[in-house]
Amino acid sequence: MSAFKQKALQWASNFPVCCCLDSNRYSDPYTQYDCLIAVGATAELSAKSGDAFAQLLEFYKENNNWVFGLFSYELKNEVEQLSSSHNDQLDFPDLFFFVPKYLIAVGEKNITVIIGDSDIISIISETPIYSEFSTPKVDIKTRTSREDYITTVKKLQEHIKRGDIYEVNFCQEFFSENAKIDPLAIYQSLSLLSPTPFAGFFKIYDRYILSATPERFLCKRGNKLISQPIKGTAKRSMDLKVDELIKEGLKSSIKEQAENVMIVDLVRNDLTKSAVKGTVKVDELFGIYTFPQVHQMISTISCELQPSIHFIEAIKNTFPMGSMTGAPKIRAMELIDRYESAKRGAFSGSFGCISPTGDFDFNVIIRSILYNEATRYLSFQVGGAITYAAQAEQEYEECLLKASAIMKVLGS
Repeated sequence: MSAFKQKALQWASNFPVCCCLDSNRYSDPYTQYDCLIAVGATAELSAKSGDAFAQLLEFYKENNNWVFGLFSYELKNEVEQLSSSHNDQLDFPDLFFFVPKYLIAVGEKNITVIIGDSDIISIISETPIYSEFSTPKVDIKTRTSREDYITTVKKLQEHIKRGDIYEVNFCQEFFSENAKIDPLAIYQSLSLLSPTPFAGFFKIYDRYILSATPERFLCKRGNKLISQPIKGTAKRSMDLKVDELIKEGLKSSIKEQAENVMIVDLVRNDLTKSAVKGTVKVDELFGIYTFPQVHQMISTISCELQPSIHFIEAIKNTFPMGSMTGAPKIRAMELIDRYESAKRGAFSGSFGCISPTGDFDFNVIIRSILYNEATRYLSFQVGGAITYAAQAEQEYEECLLKASAIMKVLGS
């Protein structure tokens, strides 16, 4: 992380609302900025599930500007006839968007002030920088024991045998009820340990999302919509030859390909609701991408947006993302609420930005710490795809792998 970016985040975090979207310089044909930092709010929208997407549409039209924001997973209850039965310990808004007072693009060589006076660069440059990151040990608990996890996976596989579903993303929560952390220091430590292409720091007053997510939910470039679901994970090795073998093993795994293609089909179906007929296509199937802790199997699906459909409606048509739900989607979400032990809230939702021209980019909130500073409740959830061929014990170990960077940063 560059010194200026660290200073900009330090400065931004003093405002009640701010959002940083950081690609960590990963090469991607659809990423327009290396890093965007949106600071302060000249207008805000906080909405509950019910007519939240309609409110966002009006908010965007009224402001006709850059907007940054959050889609909570709980918006599923607006998109479909669903409900949530678990208590919400974090209390994030179902939907929150804001127009920034300042917007800065930080590149490898250039710094651009998109919104605000250019003098702000001098103010940021004079901001004190952390001499070192504070990472106190946090006492982490789990709501699901290894035995309970395995038992639940087997129950979900009974649903698969009966034909209720083909695949479901089953998650478990790790949490702390009295965590006192410095959110920015934790985020910067996480970014150093696990830099990812859709990472971000999002502060909504006393609530924080500290994200090292590798996954894009949906983006729009011109009249093109692009979704890039992740399904398929393999642990890295320090031995380069072994690591390459692991990578090749993931690429050729029939099990991982089956999981991935089910979600590809689901995303294709979701995009069809907003697409010009005949334009939905799979640009890349079973692509293998490498990150610090894991290799991931990622596919890319795109379409041409139907001119009569507003892009916010297109977001609604694909939400929540297929990679975090399952197939068939509605039944999978019903079973998620039945078998998971915690409310997802912002987890497995999405945050990102919309430009004045209507282009947008939104991530998937995974590999992320959620924190309520007022109540000191800290949470992160991890999960994976459960199919008929899944081995419960292996799925549990995969959850621990996905949580490893966060566990290390929190000293657990």
